[in-house]
Amino acid sequence: MAGHDLKIELVKKLSKVNIILSADFDYSIIGNIDLDVIVEKVIELKKDAPMLKIATNDDIKNIIDIIKKELMQKAPQPIEVNRSSTFKPIAEEFEANYKIMNKSKDRTGGTVSDFVVYFNDRLNAIKEIFATHRKYSITHNLETLKNYTDGREVVVVGIVSNKITTKNGNIMVVIEDATDESKIMFMNNPNNELKKLFESASKIINDEVIAIRGKISGPFIIARELLWPDIPIKERKTITEDIAVALISDTHIGSKLFMERNFSRMLEWLNGNVDTKSKELAGKIKYMIVGGDIVDGIGVYPGHDRDLAILDIYKQYEVFANFLSEIPEYIQVFVLPGNHDAVQKSEPQPELGSDLINVKLDNVHFVPNPNYISVHGLEILTYHGTSLDSIIRSIPNMSYAKPESAMIEILKRRHLSPIYGGNTIVPTRYDTLVIDNVPDILHMGHIHKNGIDEYHGVHIVNSGTFQDRTEYQIKQGHIPTPCNVPIFEMKKYGFTTINFNSEF
Repeated sequence: MAGHDLKIELVKKLSKVNIILSADFDYSIIGNIDLDVIVEKVIELKKDAPMLKIATNDDIKNIIDIIKKELMQKAPQPIEVNRSSTFKPIAEEFEANYKIMNKSKDRTGGTVSDFVVYFNDRLNAIKEIFATHRKYSITHNLETLKNYTDGREVVVVGIVSNKITTKNGNIMVVIEDATDESKIMFMNNPNNELKKLFESASKIINDEVIAIRGKISGPFIIARELLWPDIPIKERKTITEDIAVALISDTHIGSKLFMERNFSRMLEWLNGNVDTKSKELAGKIKYMIVGGDIVDGIGVYPGHDRDLAILDIYKQYEVFANFLSEIPEYIQVFVLPGNHDAVQKSEPQPELGSDLINVKLDNVHFVPNPNYISVHGLEILTYHGTSLDSIIRSIPNMSYAKPESAMIEILKRRHLSPIYGGNTIVPTRYDTLVIDNVPDILHMGHIHKNGIDEYHGVHIVNSGTFQDRTEYQIKQGHIPTPCNVPIFEMKKYGFTTINFNSEF
């Protein structure tokens, strides 16, 4: 908002509470201070004033000085952590063995034809997945259905373009491929088999790729089976090194609600300075993945400024860089962005650049979102998880209280962000959000709620947050689980969660 516009907006806000802004007011002093915070302070200052209440230039200047001091007091302070002299971490004895597996983005111009190429690649990639582990022979394309008579059984694959409930209570799904479209009917029938099929059809979402086995009946295919690409059962890997991976996300540095004390406690723990039963586990940490929303950002939502302790995006990243420097140098750290970070919001997101955060540490690696990271042969697919919002809204029985359930639905669909428009995507020649390689661990954040599960041998983890409960979350009834850090022990091949709340 331009300076003059800020003055007009401040005049409007003050007039609503019967306060006049003096004519000599210098709007340049406002800077990045949230106007609503200024108004609150003016109301407090003038509450005992006579009927004609005037806010002078000096009044506003003094108020802004007070606000800046309050913000400075709330801003995270640089810390220094020294490793305990008695701490002998086993992880330091092992050489780092990792591989960052970036997919080629090959971006396009964002035209209609580019989106056609993008969705065709999604369809073809998932169609190939169907072909690898499904027992049915897939009809070549939808256009060939015109050559078949009623009663012919077919197996078709397509992208869901629409789903409606008909006036008879059936579910009709329209799928399409590069050649044609087809209408699939799921009958609302009391027959047990058809009833289960109908319930499964309620979970179909737009833009995902599905397969249907059914019989042709006029302009429809009457569904007899619904197939998702899904994942095969993954065999447990044997890893002899007794080391571990720590998974965190959503630190939201710069927010007034960033839990600095708890985060600092985690850093002390990593350095062996916390005398607890889990000290041995701290010494096993060889890798750490930070899954996005590193900082709270600037202007992410209306009125964001009022929730910030640090109003400068570069200073937010500077604080994070300080924290990184306190992680033991033998721990390899992988950092990807999220929707609050200062990179493009469209996914896939590029890595954080040196123009934002200047970190010259050999053990810190900035990677795109999403990303495959292999450590000692253990493959981890890490994605910030912005698409979880649209998955939870669109599929019955999903909840923010159980992010792991939504993550399983994502695995079944073999796509990290199947619903177009749920979160912005960049059309690329190849859809890099397709889960073509089944990971050993699927890691996400974004929801601020810890969740751990296992599906077909794949470990699923949502790593929670280091931000306290926000006003928005209170209104939504969402209860986050801050400061709970999942640790995957490779030799044990399982998770342990460490709670860095005040009782730790």
